[in-house]
Amino acid sequence: MKKYLIYLIFGLIITLIGYLFFEINSPGSPLGEEKIFLIKGGEGVKEIGANLEKEKLVRNQYLFDFYVFLTGKTKKLQAGGYLLSPSMNIVEITKKIVSGDVIKEKITIIEGWNLRDIGFYFENKGMFQAEELWELAAKDFSQDFDFLKDKPKNVGLEGYFFPDTYEILPKISLEDIIKKMLQNFDKKLAPYRLALSGKAGAGAELTIFEVITMASLLEKEVRTLEDKKIVAGILWKRLKNNIPLQVDATIVYILEQQREEKKKTTKISKEETEIESPYNTYKYRGLPLGPICNPGIESIKAAIYPQDSLYWYYLSAPDSKTIFSKTLEEHNFAKAKFLR
Repeated sequence: MKKYLIYLIFGLIITLIGYLFFEINSPGSPLGEEKIFLIKGGEGVKEIGANLEKEKLVRNQYLFDFYVFLTGKTKKLQAGGYLLSPSMNIVEITKKIVSGDVIKEKITIIEGWNLRDIGFYFENKGMFQAEELWELAAKDFSQDFDFLKDKPKNVGLEGYFFPDTYEILPKISLEDIIKKMLQNFDKKLAPYRLALSGKAGAGAELTIFEVITMASLLEKEVRTLEDKKIVAGILWKRLKNNIPLQVDATIVYILEQQREEKKKTTKISKEETEIESPYNTYKYRGLPLGPICNPGIESIKAAIYPQDSLYWYYLSAPDSKTIFSKTLEEHNFAKAKFLR
């Protein structure tokens, strides 16, 4: 009798093991389309298993829990978005989540784009409405990012969305994308923090906000790093001497914010230089209210490390070559020659 009982228990154990093995290696369902399954940071095995069962990706969450525990992978499950199918079994699903084989979409922010450009970029990709970005860009993120502490409260995040290619997870929120771009800005600016605390630019300490505002002007005005450094030297010198910057790109920025379409030309009329706006560097001395675009690293470097010269004026010829002048007379001659 005792021997018979032992055989019975042994048989039950073998049957249970066989059942578990079969279930773990069987698909949740032979039918069903692939779907995106999102694991949030901090979610544990039980939460993940319950969500897998809820999404009908596994038949039983406890089988998933058991397999993950049995194979010692409890702490190896990675957050992210995964493309899973009901036709996959628990072994395959676990392997994918442990390997971190997440879905990633790429977005590219171009140097010189402003918030308007980025907003329409997201909208055209079917990700978010442009207005959603503009509203969030007015939010105060200074508690999370100390480089924003010197930014005036009445100015949004224009200038701080670092131009780059970003890999993002599916179903990511717009706010998380903004934070990702701000984190990248912080990382890229880090090597230049010491330069900002010493003498630079106009011969005095510069705030990050001032540098990014200047860099945004350089980004829209000139092409090469060498020219940007010379123009930075001219503009910082004009600021120091209380001379209006008279940067055409600020007028273009104002006009673009007022119109639905982009201004087709950078040629500015006399009437347009008299537009009432705190961004009008013809009408008001000093830097504009804030950045007019999101500058790349070359423009930021040029703003921090300007090149001294004898020049006081510059203009961009139709072939994008920058023409520098030492006097107003030379500048007017250059305008007549190159901008006819």
